Amino acid sequence: MKSIQVAIVHEWLENWAGSELVIEQLIKCYPDAKIFSVVDFLSPKDRARLGNRKIQTSFIQKLPFARRFFRHYLGLMPLAVEQWDFSGFDIVISSHHAVAKGIITGPDQLHVSYVHSPMRYAWDFQNTYLRQSGLNTGLRGLYIRWLFHRLRNWDVRAAAGVDAFVANSGYIARRIRKTWRREAHVIPPPVNLDRFSVNGTKEDYYVVVSRLVPYKRIDLVVEAFRHMPDRKLIVIGGGPDAELVRQKAAGASNISLRGHIPDAELQMTLSKARAFVYAGEEDFGISLVEAQAAGTPVIAYGRGGACDIVQSGTTGLLFDSQSAESIIDAVRTFEEHEKDMTSELCHQNALRFSEELFRSRFTTFVEQQWQAFMPSQPADKV
Repeated sequence: MKSIQVAIVHEWLENWAGSELVIEQLIKCYPDAKIFSVVDFLSPKDRARLGNRKIQTSFIQKLPFARRFFRHYLGLMPLAVEQWDFSGFDIVISSHHAVAKGIITGPDQLHVSYVHSPMRYAWDFQNTYLRQSGLNTGLRGLYIRWLFHRLRNWDVRAAAGVDAFVANSGYIARRIRKTWRREAHVIPPPVNLDRFSVNGTKEDYYVVVSRLVPYKRIDLVVEAFRHMPDRKLIVIGGGPDAELVRQKAAGASNISLRGHIPDAELQMTLSKARAFVYAGEEDFGISLVEAQAAGTPVIAYGRGGACDIVQSGTTGLLFDSQSAESIIDAVRTFEEHEKDMTSELCHQNALRFSEELFRSRFTTFVEQQWQAFMPSQPADKV
């Protein structure tokens, strides 16, 4: 009996982040799958997490200055992913947040797309992205708007080639429905919960762990705690907004900026915090799950993936406005009900997002889709 051949398509391999965690688990689901990526610039250490397997890249890998500036070739990426030949595969799984789902498959090939997000900077976050990047005026801004217009047209056409969509949160499922007029099955991404354990002793500080980029709104968290000098805040992480965050925190003795810290120190800092505070609108929010796994309540903006993670009133609180005032009110409300949000409840909540559950949910979904897609095939497992 012919074995079922699987291919996995990733956007690009540069740094190890949330989407790479998904690829790592997909490889565990389908260890014989062939991996495709627009470019592959992973470090040897990170590539080892993918089993040091060979990655099939696109022509963009060899373009001038691609290692540093491959994102500047975004306009060529739809063409790049359309050049791959998948004729030898039965099932193709794309890990999508930009162009991966735009691959071309045939009528007897099942294409399942795991969507981290539709191309947010080309769709509903376009104006925010242009404004924050300083590209909302001038000739360069006009070019970017034209490019995004072309990408949106291509993006909708490419969605028609996907047989089944999987969203990483209910929020992304709604964005898929709005953007592509397609329904998506929700499977949360995998989180390595084994790294975290509950520490019964809490200390008197709040924490946020994040890349310091504009949409994470760490500046709002810092601003809120400037107005609460009797409450301590630890900010962990680095990124383009680091200087802005430093300026916001200047002169505030209750705010500590730690930058990047060793993993063991991160785990301990999370587990001892009174609560994790977050003001960004996330597609999912792995750091929120990690905080819960460490037994720490989460105070988060009540939009996006946080709504799938935080059980408001039980494992944390959701606030309804991206403003310092809302964060201040939420912290005060949390302190009134803090005793009800135990470390054990938080940790148990995080178990819903384990790597094992992800693999089980995803492989079950793909098997069901395969049997429905090719009913004449023997009922073997994929």
